[in-house]
Amino acid sequence: MEKRKKKYQQLVSELSDKELLLNLFLTNVLVIIIAVILGFFFFDSFAEFWKIFNWIDKRIITIGVSAGAAVVLLDLILMKVVPSSWFDDGGINKKIFQNRTVGQIAVIALSVAVSEEILFRGVIQTQFGLLIASLIFALVHYRYLFNWFLFVNVVVLSFLIGYIYFLTENLLVTIVMHFVIDFFLGVIYRLKFGGCKETRTEEEGSNENE
Repeated sequence: MEKRKKKYQQLVSELSDKELLLNLFLTNVLVIIIAVILGFFFFDSFAEFWKIFNWIDKRIITIGVSAGAAVVLLDLILMKVVPSSWFDDGGINKKIFQNRTVGQIAVIALSVAVSEEILFRGVIQTQFGLLIASLIFALVHYRYLFNWFLFVNVVVLSFLIGYIYFLTENLLVTIVMHFVIDFFLGVIYRLKFGGCKETRTEEEGSNENE
């Protein structure tokens, strides 16, 4: 496991910003394609699938936004009280978000939230139940398998999102919740690590002048 972790970290470090973003969006496209293929077999019609989207449900805000904000707040507290190594995901979140604008972070968070919720909650959970969907969701987040704390974190989060979908039966609630979590955590990474690239460049330039 340790060798796989080091190999994964090396792979991430070798990827450029453009390559990382391209891989991220291609993954989201692949997730949507898989959801469409599975949905074709599991749903009798598009109208049946469309029923899991309730656009006038107040719980999109009252539950989706508030639950997402609560998860972000809990993460912020944990970041203050547990060792920083417990949040080490191999550097991928830092690399994704540190040099992004707020708008870019919003696009990334939205694409991830929409694609993953459609597949894992909209298709898999609707057809196979909360347990299977939540476990698959956790296992798909490969980079968290190398860190027990992050893996437990994503398992709990997966069951929480799945349970909220079970209660509301509205995919828009979990999409919004997922978006809020990813967006604000992305902004936090931007604020925490943003400018690292520029700082290193300035330091290198200063050393050359000396």
